[in-house]
Amino acid sequence: MEDIMTITPLGSGQEVGRSCHLLTFRGTTILLDCGIHPGYDGMAGLPFFDRVDPKQVDVLLITHFHLDHAASLPYFTERTGFKGRIFMTHPTKAVIRLLLGDYLKLMGMKRGSSSASSEQESEVLYTEADLQSCVDKIELIDYHQTIDLNLPSGLKFHALNAGHVLGAAMFFIEIGGRSVLYTGDYSMEEDRHLMAAELPRYHVSPDVLIVESTYGVQVHASRAEREARFTGTIERIVSGGGRCLIPVFALGRAQELLLILDEYWQEHPNLQSVPIYYASKMASRALRVYQTYANMMNARIRSQMDLGNPFHFSHIKNLKSIDVNNFDDRGPSVVFASPGMLQSGVSRQLFDRWATDPKNGVMLAGYAVEHTLAKEIQSQPKEVVTLEGRRQPLNCLVDYVSFSAHVDFVQNRDFITSVNPRNIILVHGAKEEMGRLKGALMLHYNKLPENKRPTIAMPPNEVDIKLIFTRRRSAKVMGKLAEGQAVEDEDQEMEDEHAPAKVTHKVAEPKAGDSVQGILVTQQNSSKIVAAEDLATYTPLRTGSVSSRLHVPYVGKVETLSLFLHEMYRGVDETQEPQNNDAESLVTFSLHGGQVKVIVGKTKGMATVEWDCSPVGDVIADSLVALIMHSQSSAASIRLSGRPCNHKRKKQREGEEDEDPRKAVEEHLRIMHQSLRDNFISVEATYEAKKATFEITIDANAGNADEADGEENQGLVCTATVAFENDLNDVAKITVESEDEKLAANVRNCLQNIAVASAPFAID
Repeated sequence: MEDIMTITPLGSGQEVGRSCHLLTFRGTTILLDCGIHPGYDGMAGLPFFDRVDPKQVDVLLITHFHLDHAASLPYFTERTGFKGRIFMTHPTKAVIRLLLGDYLKLMGMKRGSSSASSEQESEVLYTEADLQSCVDKIELIDYHQTIDLNLPSGLKFHALNAGHVLGAAMFFIEIGGRSVLYTGDYSMEEDRHLMAAELPRYHVSPDVLIVESTYGVQVHASRAEREARFTGTIERIVSGGGRCLIPVFALGRAQELLLILDEYWQEHPNLQSVPIYYASKMASRALRVYQTYANMMNARIRSQMDLGNPFHFSHIKNLKSIDVNNFDDRGPSVVFASPGMLQSGVSRQLFDRWATDPKNGVMLAGYAVEHTLAKEIQSQPKEVVTLEGRRQPLNCLVDYVSFSAHVDFVQNRDFITSVNPRNIILVHGAKEEMGRLKGALMLHYNKLPENKRPTIAMPPNEVDIKLIFTRRRSAKVMGKLAEGQAVEDEDQEMEDEHAPAKVTHKVAEPKAGDSVQGILVTQQNSSKIVAAEDLATYTPLRTGSVSSRLHVPYVGKVETLSLFLHEMYRGVDETQEPQNNDAESLVTFSLHGGQVKVIVGKTKGMATVEWDCSPVGDVIADSLVALIMHSQSSAASIRLSGRPCNHKRKKQREGEEDEDPRKAVEEHLRIMHQSLRDNFISVEATYEAKKATFEITIDANAGNADEADGEENQGLVCTATVAFENDLNDVAKITVESEDEKLAANVRNCLQNIAVASAPFAID
């Protein structure tokens, strides 16, 4: 049976921005990220939500707080029919509330700067109330914490550290017996405050890897070289009396660049007279978030936390609010301002003011998205358009040093190779860069056999990628069954010949072809085989038992029931307990290792059958009920259970003679003769007073025709003697002789059954 997994980019398909990917498999729908495109305004910047029914989305996973991955989240949760669950890490939720609140204010300022219209009002994506309602619905996940949603597809996922920014996560998703790793934005380089991204636990190879391709085949310069260029360019600008603008997002790379520049200013006293400003309304709140989650950063930051606050800068001033028109910029300065794409806000206002002065400079330190001013000025145009729509010359220095926390080609290729996926889907990259990366990866995998090469796709927005998977039929052997059987080590040497032997045990690991017996447990498309005692450890199941009790009417003697039980079953254990009162003793018959019991004497006129429910126990219990009923109705049981009547026999009528005892003996002997003939056919009888001798002959070759052909028939003979020894004719001695033990045993059993049914004969 085959299943189809469908993956559709609703954003960041052959583009950077509005990351959003739809994954459907085995009746479950997952949305990965929910961003907005920084190069477009209003509804135009949203992912292509018309390709998805929000009511069908079961879970929405947000990798990190950047606007291109999270800014359309309130719109999707509050303005559509979405009823699913939302997950992200603790820092991501804390920062999203700050960033999206600031984003709303910027959008309000942008609308206020232009003439209001009904069309512009319709472009309002969400309100402050929508944002708060959305944040209240968010559920938190820690790194390595597994979330199991108990859906029919068996969906569960856990988060991995992705580097990139504080709280950024990759999501490893297990669904329908298949696995998907979604990286989001990730970094394989440890910087001044963040750890590098991690590989999946136990190096599990996912069936599908959805991976960013932001830098395509570009290779970053060394970190030392980039830092030297960054600080050197800034020093050159301010030393010439200019002002340096560094457009950044309020949270993310800004904190890394602040750490670098504060350290550089500390090492260069000649620069300490030049102020550095961090112009962000949320600067102090943002830094408090970083201080709160310092335990999620690298060892360098954690060690500094023991001595003080690593984000308490010596040479950087926070500007909670800045009025660009009244800002005193007569001398050299460095200003970090948001947003990073120069589309609006303080960074755009300062750029418009400083762009015409050749002494000034703009240092771009992150990836610039297409259709933004940050991307446009990298090509050094002669003129730019201001926020008010005026054209002005671009005379200031524009430099670009990548401190973007995205992997370059080498890091991306090495990560993909280590993860070893079966299918690769490239997202979050410009079409040209993505195409170059796809070509480089295909060239890299050409050295492998064709059947071991992964598929590589780079779908544009709204184009489905369909992956066909054969449904797996497998089960994991776990616990004691996987460990194998303990075997004795025979190579032990005795330290003392009188000391007890020391026997160690080794574990014999199971080999291919070995049989395994256990309990098969299937839960959410995952099967495992465990021993009964391991159920509580490896499954949510617990072992238990069901006991049954049945009361059967019984008026016979205990001795009669005992006889029938011993005749029918082997290994019957009989115990007797005296009662406190004058009632009969309590007799218990145990069978099947004590799992089935028959109790007589507990309740008058009743026999109680108790047993532990199991296939064998149920069958034995059913047979016991039938045997108890039969033991009260058969002729033998009536004779054994019966008692002689109390009244005396009537006297013989006058003229009648007493019954001749010899006739009663002859009648008994004839009955025995007839019963033997019914079983053995050839039976000769000789009668002598109170004694009879029976000669039983059978064909020795019966049932063996091949040996019988052409040979004289050889018969087996058995002689049985029955002799009454007293005048009451109620005790007889039976003797059986034959050269064939089997024949003698059969004759003896037959006579024994006749004795039980007719009279209590003594048998030799």
